[in-house]
Amino acid sequence: MSSNQLDKKSEAWSALFSEPMSELVKRYTASVFFDQRLWQADIAGSLAHAEMLCHQGIISPDDRSSIERGMAQITEDIEAGRFEWKLDLEDVHLNIEARLTQLVGDAGKRLHTGRSRNDQVATDVRLWLRGEIDTLLPLLKAMQTALVDVADKNVDTILPGFTHMQVAQPVSFAHHLLAYVEMFARDADRLADVRKRVNQLPLGAAALAGTSYPLDRERVARTLGFDGVCQNSLDAVSDRDFALEFSAFAAIAMVHISRLAEELVLWMSQNFGFIDLADRYCTGSSIMPQKRNPDVAELARGKSGRVVGHLMGLITLMKGQPLTYNKDNQEDKEPLFDTVDTLRDTLRIMAEMVAGILVKPEAMERAALKGYATATDLADYLVKKGLPFRDAHETVAHAVKHAIGQGVDLSALPLATLQGFNATISDDVFEVLTLRGSLNARNVLGGTAPAQVRTQIARHRGRLG
Repeated sequence: MSSNQLDKKSEAWSALFSEPMSELVKRYTASVFFDQRLWQADIAGSLAHAEMLCHQGIISPDDRSSIERGMAQITEDIEAGRFEWKLDLEDVHLNIEARLTQLVGDAGKRLHTGRSRNDQVATDVRLWLRGEIDTLLPLLKAMQTALVDVADKNVDTILPGFTHMQVAQPVSFAHHLLAYVEMFARDADRLADVRKRVNQLPLGAAALAGTSYPLDRERVARTLGFDGVCQNSLDAVSDRDFALEFSAFAAIAMVHISRLAEELVLWMSQNFGFIDLADRYCTGSSIMPQKRNPDVAELARGKSGRVVGHLMGLITLMKGQPLTYNKDNQEDKEPLFDTVDTLRDTLRIMAEMVAGILVKPEAMERAALKGYATATDLADYLVKKGLPFRDAHETVAHAVKHAIGQGVDLSALPLATLQGFNATISDDVFEVLTLRGSLNARNVLGGTAPAQVRTQIARHRGRLG
């Protein structure tokens, strides 16, 4: 029998049709050139299925041994780059099954007993995604650790805190970085939670209604390390909530990366000059020799749109589908694959780049002095002297207006001038008006006082291990 004849016989529906599929349709409907990355999951699922079929007496021990021997050969061929992926066989599942049948004969044909490509592909994607999640969790940890390391060295570094991109109050640079640690910690929690729902076994649902064979689905779940089995066969083959959930997590994580990247871009610019990034994360200009462009941060910011777009695409893909499996679901893989790849690569490079940040504390402090960042401290000072806050707010606004007119900071106004705005002001006000005094005053849980920041760093160190 020729190879072409064997491939033809491998088409599960070929006997029903009176004409071959057109070449255009083959290319339009085939997924093998992107879903072949599922091959390890496909083989793992098949081996677990074969073991269960044998245990249940549905196939013989000889058939199981033949299947295992054939799959070992296929694994070796794929890893060595010798495996021939064929468009005519449409997807990763039929390519592997056809080659298995070539190698071991009828045992390969018996492997598909009690399953369909519908529950097979759902199992493969879940297995593959579970493995990727287990790779991403340490990367989220590494991202947090890099931020904590930089924060640990900059607890006493003063940064102007902004609202509306206007200087608001002085904060510890470490405190600012720890805000991102909180974001990525939530991302890690979300991902761990998503993993629980990814890790449910669809195999055994067959095409949509279950099967008449006496399968032991729980046995397969244990073999493959699933937490449980999907309880409704219709839902098992059609559900892609796990992919949507993962994509939603990834979109949120990329938004956090994008926000951090945007700040790195701003801080590195000459107008801020708060930090510098290592040359290996920057590029030059083709015509402007003075330029050092933060391309990695910019691209990370840009790639967030790509991942958010994939989430929207997957949601739209699912919204109109009736139960159960539809060919539409083939379109879930490329956006899911690209989402994983993009997030993984971005986390790796951003963690490395953050770890090498060069901080410029003097520039940060100069910027904090420009925006009357201690005005709220003066208002708080007056409140502690007995003035209602709204009156204190109004008083300080007049003082700031006067300082602006004089072109000086509040701390540079003479005591007599300050007392002209409120007679309760005394010379202890100047300690309040310093950036350092402002920082130290916010010694409340979650605040920016160095003592609180050090407590938070210790908490994160203990959590991250």
